[in-house]
Amino acid sequence: MALWPVVLSALVLGLLGALHLLGVFRRRRPGEPPLDRGLVPWLGHALDFRRDSVSFLSRMKRRHGDIFTVLIGGRYFTFVLDPLSFGALVKERRSRLDFELFARELVFHVFGYRGPSEDHSIILNASVKHLMGQGLEHMTQVMMENLAKVLPRRDGPGAAGWRHDELFHFSYSLVFRAGYLSLFGYEEETGVGPQLDSTFYKFRKYDSFFPRLAYSVLTPWEKAQVEQLKHHFWDLLEYQKMEKWANKSHWLGDQQRRLTELGTPGSMLGRFNFMLLWASQGNTGPASFWALFYLLKHPEALRAVRAEVDGVLREAGWQGGGSLFQVTHSMLQRTPVLDSVLEETLRLTAGPILIRSVLQDMTLDMANGRSFALRRGDRLALFPHVAVQLDPEIHPEPHAFKYDRFLNAEGSRKVDFFKHGKRVKYYSMPWGAGVSICPGRYFGTSPPPGGGDRRVSGRDPAGEPGVRWRESEPCLGPPGATSTCPPLTGIPRASSRR
Repeated sequence: MALWPVVLSALVLGLLGALHLLGVFRRRRPGEPPLDRGLVPWLGHALDFRRDSVSFLSRMKRRHGDIFTVLIGGRYFTFVLDPLSFGALVKERRSRLDFELFARELVFHVFGYRGPSEDHSIILNASVKHLMGQGLEHMTQVMMENLAKVLPRRDGPGAAGWRHDELFHFSYSLVFRAGYLSLFGYEEETGVGPQLDSTFYKFRKYDSFFPRLAYSVLTPWEKAQVEQLKHHFWDLLEYQKMEKWANKSHWLGDQQRRLTELGTPGSMLGRFNFMLLWASQGNTGPASFWALFYLLKHPEALRAVRAEVDGVLREAGWQGGGSLFQVTHSMLQRTPVLDSVLEETLRLTAGPILIRSVLQDMTLDMANGRSFALRRGDRLALFPHVAVQLDPEIHPEPHAFKYDRFLNAEGSRKVDFFKHGKRVKYYSMPWGAGVSICPGRYFGTSPPPGGGDRRVSGRDPAGEPGVRWRESEPCLGPPGATSTCPPLTGIPRASSRR
């Protein structure tokens, strides 16, 4: 009989421990941001956050102000939505706010990769060497050559007339194929075409699961599909196999070689390559689609870009007509209007979330003079899409596409934006900021909309039957990563055979 009190006490203690882990007993301490746990233990606001992150965070901002803590899937996130306070947070020392701890957890969760502590610096060093400066000039040249290879042929050998395709699929597949060939090369025995077709199809399937995978809200059936796709890419991009591939980039080769020197297992190298594939290709295609979409929908923007591009091409010797012309990196440095279009496109459609792990109890000083206490073990999150990119004071008419929003009156790039009379340093953050800024951001914006083929923008689809224009809907990407929204519906486009 004496055993029952012991068992009962153990059950009660176990239940209390479980409730504690679920966050049921957490209370707001003096000096901490407003706390909103939601109604469901452990999950908290996870479902609302994943369903419509922009509406959720906007509602929390109206309720609590520019800083608040919410429970999302067992974790407490403190969101800071005051853009004037971003600078201090981005520059905070790593002993207090750390990016890599969270990033490693996420990378293992979504790609199955776990490597040496030096891998972040390896990626950064390779990207600085090959995706910036002179290395970027070479990679841009390779990218443009591969775009010319994969572009549909309208006439000449191999041409087969016009066909209809969804604009999103057309843009995404075009940029993906060229980017894949430029960075990863191809397996000579299989050939370029079949390998690219299969890889793009499976990549899009995995990418469609990615946001729900990152937030752990997949169904059992979806989890099984994701695991199959992971194993497919681990095998496809296995290090020993890729040793025999043709035309691999030095960017990839340098990273593989350095990881091998550090003793990284071969099984992890394939997973590392899969991570690089998603990081390099997951957003350039959708971004290209949205830029082309906005250009086709806004004739004044299309005319301005065409005039600028025609001027640059004619200076380089283009004689006009429908022939392809090689676009170089130096030519892309003389297109401020196109740059503004791309920046405005990303402002409207890119939704990265910047996350830092709070490593010690600390005080957060806001730009307005207020201070808040942060708890060790929580996570600090910035969501620029709501805080900056859609702020009407920083960007008037924030939901409207304005192709010249990032241009000064004389045509130079505009970088001065203000809130409460103060200059906003981080006025648009599609690539992240600080230690988590995308190292390949310059290469990511090198493919112009439509892949550099002036003919792609040559036909106005506004009168096509079945066309549905859809304004951009704010989109939340995977935590800590840049993400550009796919369209809700496909937009038919006439193009020649791929």
